[in-house]
Amino acid sequence: MNKAASLCSQRECCPSEIREKLQRWGVEAETSERIVARLVEERFIDEARYCRAYALDKMRYNRWGRVKINQMLRMMGLPEVHRRAALTELPDVEYIEIMRHLIQQKLPSIRARSEYERRAKLLRFIVGRGFESDLAIDEVERAS
Repeated sequence: MNKAASLCSQRECCPSEIREKLQRWGVEAETSERIVARLVEERFIDEARYCRAYALDKMRYNRWGRVKINQMLRMMGLPEVHRRAALTELPDVEYIEIMRHLIQQKLPSIRARSEYERRAKLLRFIVGRGFESDLAIDEVERAS
């Protein structure tokens, strides 16, 4: 319990991460669930707080879009309520600026035979980073 609490006080953790750590440490499943429940009760683990921190970090440092962030949070088993709230809290101006920066950075390295092919490659790149396709289309058109 103390080791898990120490881990949670150093950085944000989600319940699935702690369960995985406890399993690796050889803790039984039943004991593991009691430890996670106590950590949640004592607010060492907070799913909403984790979602907000994860979303902001992935947007700023990994330059991911909302779609990819949501997918990763879903894979961690976090509730949709918290995922949706975290994604709506992302600053729109900064989000668009990150997408524009990625487009400008990628544009010179794209080799294409036509403008249509160049836009398609750029659009695939931006959508692959997890940005919404409608926003990506608008920004790619603006950059071309």
